[in-house]
Amino acid sequence: MDKPAIAASGLVKRFGDVPALSGIDLSVPPGTVLGLLGPNGAGKTTTVRILTTILRPDEGQATVYGHDVVADPEAVRNSIGLAGQYAAVDENLSGVENLILVGRLTHLPKSLIKERSAELLERFDLAHAANRLLRTYSGGMRRRLDLAASLMHRPPVLFLDEPTTGLDPRSRIELWGVIEDLVAEGTTVLLTTQYLEEADRLADQIAVVDHGRIIAGGTPAGLKANLGATVIEIGMPGEGSALMALQALGRLGVQPPVLEGTTVHLTVVDSGSLLEVLRALDAEGIAPTGVTLREPSLDDVFLALTGQPPADEPATGSPTASPARGAV
Repeated sequence: MDKPAIAASGLVKRFGDVPALSGIDLSVPPGTVLGLLGPNGAGKTTTVRILTTILRPDEGQATVYGHDVVADPEAVRNSIGLAGQYAAVDENLSGVENLILVGRLTHLPKSLIKERSAELLERFDLAHAANRLLRTYSGGMRRRLDLAASLMHRPPVLFLDEPTTGLDPRSRIELWGVIEDLVAEGTTVLLTTQYLEEADRLADQIAVVDHGRIIAGGTPAGLKANLGATVIEIGMPGEGSALMALQALGRLGVQPPVLEGTTVHLTVVDSGSLLEVLRALDAEGIAPTGVTLREPSLDDVFLALTGQPPADEPATGSPTASPARGAV
C-alpha cells in the first residue's frame, strides 16, 4: 500500500481532568518499525490503545491499514496484532490450545487453525512444549507464545507494547530476532519500549513522547548525531555537590547538562572540552568521584529531551486484552 500503514493526526485523550494525549501526530510507512519512547506516564500506551480501538480519542483522527479507528474499528482489528506488556495467554491451557482458541476468536477457517498453530509453535521454538500447560512455561516462552497468538490471523500491522519487559537478556535478544524476521517479511510494527538498546536495534524511526506530545523524532542515528559528538559523565559524591556541578557546567555543553542521580551528563562538541569542564569544577571547589568520556547513546537523547531516564509506563484506562487478537 502507498499510504502510511499507521497514521494519526491531532490525537487527544483525557481521563477526567487529566490530559493523557495532547495532540499526537504519527505516520508509519508499510514494512517499517516506529519506536515510541517516553518517560513514565508520557502517553505511549494510551496512544497504542487508541490505535488498536481499545480507547476512543476525544479529538483527532487515526487510521490503521487504511481503516479509521473510530468509524471502522472491526476492520482495524482484523488488520492488527497486539502483544502487550504482559502475556495475555491462559495458563490453564496448553500452548497449542491457546493458539487454537485465538484462531477461533479471530474467525480463521477451521481447516487452517491447526496448521497455523503448528507453524507458529515451530517458528517460535515452542513445538516441544505445545502440549504443556502454560503454567509450566518460563517468562520468555510465555512472551513468545503471546506474540505467536497475535500473529495467528497474519496481520499486516503489529503493535508491541513493551513486549520484552521483564525478560532476561537472552530471551530479549531472541524476541528481537523474531521481530526483525517479521519486518523483513513486510510486517509494519509500532513498538513502545523502555529499553533504549531495543529501539536502537529495531526501529527505523523513533518518536519521543512526553506529556502527551511528540517532542522529537527521527532515525536513531540522526537523534544521536543532533545531540553532539561526546558525552562527559561526571560522578559526584552526593546530591548537593551534584547540584553545584550542574550549575557550574550550565554553559559549557551544546545544551544544558542533565542530572541523573548524582551523575551529571554533559554533551559537548568534542573531547577537548574535558579540560574546560575540569577547570570549571575546580574553580568552584567541586571534586568529582569520576569522569567518563563516551559517544552519545539513545539514553543521552532521552535524558536530554525529557530530563529523566526511561521508565515503565503504568497502565491507565482499559486493559490491553482480547483486541490484541484481531476481530475479538
